[in-house]
Amino acid sequence: MAESTEFLYPTKWLLKASSGDRVASELRMRIISGLIESGTKLSENKIAADFAVSRSPVREALKILASENMIRLERMGAVVVGLTEKEIEEIYDVRLLIETFVFERLVKMDTTELVTELSKILEMMKVAIKYEDADEFSFQDVLFHETIIRSINHSHILMIWSNLKPTMESLILLSMRMRFKEKLDDFNRILSNHELYVEAIRTKNRERMIESLHQNFDDVQGKVEDLWMSQQILSKGVEQDHD
Repeated sequence: MAESTEFLYPTKWLLKASSGDRVASELRMRIISGLIESGTKLSENKIAADFAVSRSPVREALKILASENMIRLERMGAVVVGLTEKEIEEIYDVRLLIETFVFERLVKMDTTELVTELSKILEMMKVAIKYEDADEFSFQDVLFHETIIRSINHSHILMIWSNLKPTMESLILLSMRMRFKEKLDDFNRILSNHELYVEAIRTKNRERMIESLHQNFDDVQGKVEDLWMSQQILSKGVEQDHD
């Protein structure tokens, strides 16, 4: 993919990515940011020219975005569907569901190594704040949560996360760039909340984890308790089945 200062997706994150993934990552960012509006027709030939690639990786990229419901495939191209507010809310619903599920597993595990790894990531987040590097902070933020999710070694939860990650990553990246410009002081709160996450995992304290979820997910206070209750019921059911 040709170098361009206009690219929204960080090129350093794409060093090991295929050409198709590179094109998909940038188009996804442009669609979510609104730079490419809903209803826009995408031409394979034009995209190939813009990104200095053949049509084969463009087709791969369009298939990826179609699987995420970002676009609707048509002959020789696609039409942008975009991402509605409701769909964004649903993405955060799924993320919240995953994180409550994961914590219920962590309370039964040795989390010493996980806490150490998360503490290292927190230090990298502090460095990113110091140098006002929104992209690096976003990278470490996503890594923080992915490290927690991977720690329970649950293949299907990881599969759901992996499907969710590209869109979530783009939303976080765009949000953090805006916050670094307009609300830099807010990062002390964000960092404190991640520290609360680590403390909740270290002490296996549900109240602290619920508090951190309250702070991390805007406007989901009612959902936190509902999801937490469902996870505890599910966990008890699994335990009974194994008795």
